[in-house]
Amino acid sequence: MFQIVGLVVLFACVFGGYLMTGGSLAVVMEAAPHEMLTIFGAAIAAMLIAGSMYNMKKIAGSLGKVISGPMWKPKDYNDLLCLLFLLAKTMKSKGLIALEAHIEKPSDSSIFKRYPKICKDHFALDFICDTLRMMTMSLEDPHQVETAMEKQLEKHHHEALVGANALQAMADGLPALGIVAAVLGIIRTMGSISEPPEVLGGMIGSALVGTFLGVFLAYGIVGPLGTRLKAVVDEDALFYHVIRDILVAHLHGNAAQVSVEIGRGSVPSEYQPSFQELEASLNNIPPEGAT
Repeated sequence: MFQIVGLVVLFACVFGGYLMTGGSLAVVMEAAPHEMLTIFGAAIAAMLIAGSMYNMKKIAGSLGKVISGPMWKPKDYNDLLCLLFLLAKTMKSKGLIALEAHIEKPSDSSIFKRYPKICKDHFALDFICDTLRMMTMSLEDPHQVETAMEKQLEKHHHEALVGANALQAMADGLPALGIVAAVLGIIRTMGSISEPPEVLGGMIGSALVGTFLGVFLAYGIVGPLGTRLKAVVDEDALFYHVIRDILVAHLHGNAAQVSVEIGRGSVPSEYQPSFQELEASLNNIPPEGAT
């Protein structure tokens, strides 16, 4: 919503200010279609040259996040804390053997099935299960486990930022591509140098629209969209950091309640439940097998 409002304000201020100074939109509107074709066409072509099919799919899949925002909401963080509390409690009370049935087939697990949104996120599910599986294989050194988790987080975050990096690269190139479009317009103008001054003025103005659009699109639209997408990806990544902090805290020998409290401290302030809210949620978890 804020992005749409921002675009409306952007166009109103830029073009409104231009009109207030006596400018005419006729030249801009006439030149915009072919200048946009040159600038955006070249930008997309450059992205195709520099990218791969995998990157294109990642870029297309991540653009919706600009409007939808972060995937994880306050309830999801609360559900994650409850899920990891149940897993840590199971490990403490029943041992690692009892945990194997849950992590080998999460879709059939009475614990995981309570939190379907988390289970639908393949990375979150695999991140939890793979780490717990390492623990069942007697890899109980907290530092080794944390190092392995950090590498997984770094890899996932790098891949998730492909779309944001592509938008930023496009924003960096748009001003130069705007100059390319303007130069082509000037070349066309020079071929009509014998025309009257009013005709040449219109042709030069049309050519300069290319420079304007390149800078306008870069710093007014594409660059901010890339920044927004990066912010969304960074915020979503904090969800996985909570998983890491709780499981590492558990490996250090903390009780399930203490481990989850450590994880609660890693939840973004905007979404963080209070100590009392988390305690109430944990106390309201139905016993295993209850419907």
